[in-house]
Amino acid sequence: MTETLDAPATTTDPSSVATAWLDGFEAALAARDISAAAAMFATESFWRDLVSFSWNITTVEGPSGVGDLLESTLAGTDPSAFALDEPADEADGVVTAWFVFETATGRGRGLLRLVEEDGERKAFTFLTTLYELKGHEEQRFEHRPRGAEHGADKRRQTWLERKQEEAESLGSTTQPYVLVIGGGQGGIALGARLRQLGVPSLVIDKHPRPGDQWRNRYKSLCLHDPVWYDHLPYLKFPDNWPVFAPKDKIGDWLESYTKIMEVPYWSSTTASSASWSEETGEWTVEVEREGKPLTLRPQQLVFATGMSGKANVPAVPGMDVFEGDLHHSSAHPGPDAYRGKKVVVIGSNNSAFDICGALWENDVDVTMVQRSSTHIVKSDSLMEIGLGDLYSERAVAAGVTTEKADLIFASLPYRILHTFQIPAYEAMAEKDKDFYDRLEASGFDHDWGDDGSGLFMKYLRRGSGYYIDVGAADLVANGDVKLVKGQIDHLTANAVVLADGTELPADVVVFATGYGSMNGWVADLIDQETADRLGKVWGLGSDTTKDPGPWEGEQRNMWRPTQIENLWMHGGNLHQSRHYSLYLALQLKARFEGIDTPVYALQEVHHTG
Repeated sequence: MTETLDAPATTTDPSSVATAWLDGFEAALAARDISAAAAMFATESFWRDLVSFSWNITTVEGPSGVGDLLESTLAGTDPSAFALDEPADEADGVVTAWFVFETATGRGRGLLRLVEEDGERKAFTFLTTLYELKGHEEQRFEHRPRGAEHGADKRRQTWLERKQEEAESLGSTTQPYVLVIGGGQGGIALGARLRQLGVPSLVIDKHPRPGDQWRNRYKSLCLHDPVWYDHLPYLKFPDNWPVFAPKDKIGDWLESYTKIMEVPYWSSTTASSASWSEETGEWTVEVEREGKPLTLRPQQLVFATGMSGKANVPAVPGMDVFEGDLHHSSAHPGPDAYRGKKVVVIGSNNSAFDICGALWENDVDVTMVQRSSTHIVKSDSLMEIGLGDLYSERAVAAGVTTEKADLIFASLPYRILHTFQIPAYEAMAEKDKDFYDRLEASGFDHDWGDDGSGLFMKYLRRGSGYYIDVGAADLVANGDVKLVKGQIDHLTANAVVLADGTELPADVVVFATGYGSMNGWVADLIDQETADRLGKVWGLGSDTTKDPGPWEGEQRNMWRPTQIENLWMHGGNLHQSRHYSLYLALQLKARFEGIDTPVYALQEVHHTG
């Protein structure tokens, strides 16, 4: 996760250096001397702002980008009180400093890295984040509710009575300000944030219980990310939680979390349509709750339907004549019913490997069809080399909390993140060389990403094309799971036929073919025109495979204002659901309270999906 930056060493105390820079930067901002402030950034430099200056999630580059951001935001932001939050440190000539600051509307924290250029200390990376709004702080720490109301009151309501009254009125006599469609980890995390901020909100989901999104997946599913990476807001997993949590354990945790955090949550509820009214400034959302039709009228609509939620099922000739069991990986029930059968799994990424591994363990004759190259990284190596400095027991022992790790990771601009990743994956390739040699000998088409930057960049750029190996890759390398390569031409009554004529007998076909862009959900619920105006969701514009340019600098349309008024997209893995739910919740809270939120650099739309 780290890289050595070449810069001259200095004998000056790093805290003094960082304080001098922050003092100079604050003085330039107070004087509204934008040129002087911009000149404090190195020729190659990056300022990433999470809501605090821009009311957006955005990154600007170089002194000119800094100047542009400040020209647009400085007067309204009125920043002040920049100060170190802890002693700065220095390594390889780079001073790293945690700091806090204030704006006209809120309080923030950030991370600064200084390098030497032309004899001066200048900013290389500068992260600024908003963590609370003045006068609208979260109900925690010194702002937590009292709970008990001391004294005598004939009109007293108990906590349970107030909760029941709120639940009974929601959606009938009172309307949610924010409606969150999708009650997985993303919707639940956002619902918890909004609850603590006092924003009237409602999370709806089609499943009978919170956590069913996990319970209903194939039975071998478990998290491939470690526990330190996966905490939810406010309430962390206990110290004895397994490193890699099984799906049903996660499902139960999400259900318990929803209750404990008092997230307003409607199960067994589906949305059938949504439309926006310019006249009323609200959405009309038609839903069905436990068979009963209802109309909700929120002012803000959030799609938390999952960036891996819109199943991509290719239209293959012969699907209507295939006589066996055919389904997408998202609907795969597990291996139990398939013992003794022939199963063909189309795909070679995470779900495909997990499913193939579980089928092999249950004596199923299983064949994997690889259609394009896949990046594989060993789980143990990823934990040790890729994540260990930020998300591990050793990181916690070194004082790197999950919250601190989130900000360190957020402080690395996407433009150069791959340069920090490449050395880590080169180390993994060397560590596991014997495995990769065996995998190549099996005929498996393996890659390390377009530029050798590995799993994280593939995830951020395209959300596909990789597998964190927890054992199933060895089955392919050893030949226990049969491997064929090619494109699917058609199905017959009992076989999959490839473009080269290869025929694979099959009783079951599993399409582990990934997921489409989240704006597909918008097309389904609103209309295609709105989905196209929103544009593609996810990706950076890196101009690498499945991530077309131009460069966009941030995840397309995620957690920030979109071209569709009062429409937001939220999702990602547990880490992203936790971290970015704060910034989305603060944007929604500010609008709920009527705070002016001029958006800097609203994202343009370059791709419709």
